[in-house]
Amino acid sequence: MPKPSFVEWEATEELQKKALEAVEMAKDTGRIKKGINEATKSIERGIARLVLVAEDVEPPEVIMYLPGLCDDKKAPYIFVKSKKDLGNAAGIERPTAAVAILVEGKAKDLITDIVEKIAALRK
Repeated sequence: MPKPSFVEWEATEELQKKALEAVEMAKDTGRIKKGINEATKSIERGIARLVLVAEDVEPPEVIMYLPGLCDDKKAPYIFVKSKKDLGNAAGIERPTAAVAILVEGKAKDLITDIVEKIAALRK
């Protein structure tokens, strides 16, 4: 499936893996919000430390507002290839379109590294 047209920059495979790993760590030792609605609320409240969005969401209109909202609220975000992988990382049986990490827990250093790499990619 081609990436949606509103995805302005692409994270490397390695960076996507690190982001999914950060979700798994934050799920166990910090706090995450799963699903598009919960992630959106977290971004709007300014409490999202990192937002992961799946590229394979149909229809893409469901998620296309997220990059702009993240930019407005200064929340770093990254697209990952699959909502199935994102759901697995979040510890749920179902695929999910978005996950927001609110409290990093033991993933703090990993998330700091990811956010720095995202900032470098976007320049």
